[in-house]
Amino acid sequence: MTSVESRVADARMRSYLRLYLVLGSANCRADPGSIVEEAIRGGATMIQFREKGANALKTAAKKELAMRIQSVCRRHDIPFLVNDDVELALALNADGVHVGQSDEPAAQVRDRIGNKILGVSVHSAAEALLAEEQGADYLGVGPIYSTASKEDALEPQGTAIIQRLTEITSLPIVGIGGITAERAPHVIRAGADGIAVISAITHAEDRYQAAKMLVSRVTDSITRNFA
Repeated sequence: MTSVESRVADARMRSYLRLYLVLGSANCRADPGSIVEEAIRGGATMIQFREKGANALKTAAKKELAMRIQSVCRRHDIPFLVNDDVELALALNADGVHVGQSDEPAAQVRDRIGNKILGVSVHSAAEALLAEEQGADYLGVGPIYSTASKEDALEPQGTAIIQRLTEITSLPIVGIGGITAERAPHVIRAGADGIAVISAITHAEDRYQAAKMLVSRVTDSITRNFA
């Protein structure tokens, strides 16, 4: 996929969020490029490169890994986003950027990336409304459950936060944080359009089967929601 020419359509954004894999070198027990390949074959619908943490790659090594992952995404026509690092996203012509509350302000990122996809992590109604005002295309909401994948994770909020946010914003929502195949239906029933996962795929023995199971649970739950 190449960068979008206009802001991504709402329905398309929701489809991208169904199974959103977030990963960096520190999360992987195998080659990240291979993990992404297996996850996409299993049904992953969007990939975010998040190279953060104490042992994160820097400069040239970080860019090289990002390029390898992006190459896999492009081969399968899957959107590739970069977490926080706007310079890297622009250098690679990535499909978008995802930022958290402690990263560069969403409005400033929107100005810099034009019509590329912009995702924003939110933890409250106020943050969600501000993200919408500043040009977000989707909201990453969590942590829903306890997670060890992010060193800076906040306290888990449960699925109630998703339900609250669907009442005040029409933006697509992806739940993140400790989501497993068993928990995925609860997240979707609360109103999320999809799930974002890290270890549920990157730590799985069979990444293809893990992705296949996750996307199946999400798709079945979405179908039931509209039944």
